[in-house]
Amino acid sequence: MAETPETYPLRDIDYVTEKLGWMREQEIWPNGLRYLWTDAFGLVNYVSLYEETGEETWLNTGEELVEEVDRVLGRERGYRIGEAPDRDGQYYHYLAMWLYALYELGRYRKGYRQKGVQIARDIHSAFVIPGRGVIWKMLEDLSGPYPGYGLGAMDAYDGYVPYRLLSPDMLAKEIDEMRDLIEMTYRDLTITQDLGAGMMLWLSSIFPEEDWAKTQSARCLQILDEMWIDKGWFCREPGYEQVRFAFTNYGISLGLQAQGKWPQRVAKLNAYFESYRSGDEYDTDAITHVMACTSRLPNAFLAHRPQGRLEAG
Repeated sequence: MAETPETYPLRDIDYVTEKLGWMREQEIWPNGLRYLWTDAFGLVNYVSLYEETGEETWLNTGEELVEEVDRVLGRERGYRIGEAPDRDGQYYHYLAMWLYALYELGRYRKGYRQKGVQIARDIHSAFVIPGRGVIWKMLEDLSGPYPGYGLGAMDAYDGYVPYRLLSPDMLAKEIDEMRDLIEMTYRDLTITQDLGAGMMLWLSSIFPEEDWAKTQSARCLQILDEMWIDKGWFCREPGYEQVRFAFTNYGISLGLQAQGKWPQRVAKLNAYFESYRSGDEYDTDAITHVMACTSRLPNAFLAHRPQGRLEAG
C-alpha cells in the first residue's frame, strides 16, 4: 500500500510545472488542438499555480488561454466541444466546467466573472427544460438537441454550482430552475461511472451542507469503494474490474481530495498511472496529462483553501 501523503490535498508544484513544460514542448497543450473540457481544467491549474507561487505569469498565461478558447471554440452562443472535426456540437457539462474556470480566474483578474454570467445567460434557456431536465448535447448553434442525445443525469448539478459561485443575484432565475431539477432527482440518482462519481464528489464539496450534497457524496463514496482495485485504480464501473482510464481516475482523485477522503488510494492511483500506458490515444491526449496536474495540485478546485491574494470582482 502506498504511504499516506504528508500533505493532503496534494501540493506537488514541481510535478505540475514540469508536466506543463513537457506538454508545451510536445505540442500537446496548450499549443495543441483545443478541447473545452481540457482547457477548463488547464485554466484552473494555472490559477492553482498562481495561488501557490504568487507568480503573476500564471494568470497572464490563463488570460491568453481564454483568448485562444474564445477564438477557436467560441460561437455566438456558447462554445464548440473541441477543435477536431468530430468534436462538433456543445456539451452542457463542458460549458459548466468552463464557467467554473472563468469564476476562478475572475477571483484575481477583473471581468471574468461577468463573462461567465453572460455565457450562462446565453446558453441556459437552450439546454434547460424547466421541470424536466437539461439536454446533454446540443447542435453547435444551439438551435436544437444533437440527434440521438437526451437529458443528462448530472447536468443540473454541473450548472448549479458555478451559477451560484458566479452570481447568486444575477443568475437567480437560472439557479432556481437548476435547484428544482436537483430536488426532483437527487434522492434516486445513483452514479456508477468513474468520472461522474468523482465529479459529483467534487460538486458536493462546494456546498456540503445541502441535502443533495450529503446524499450524493455518501452514495458516490459507497459506489467508488466497490470500484476500487487494490493494484491501483478505480475501474470504469462496478463489474468492469479491468477497464480503467487515467483521466477518469484523476477526476476521482480530485473528488476524493475535495472531500478529504482516502489519501492512500489517491497516492496509489497517482503512482500507478504515472507509469501505466493504455496503448491508445489517451497516452498522449492532453486530457490525460492536464488532469494529472489537477490530481497533483487541486488547489483552485477546493472550496476550503486559503483565500486568494486579490479579489478582482
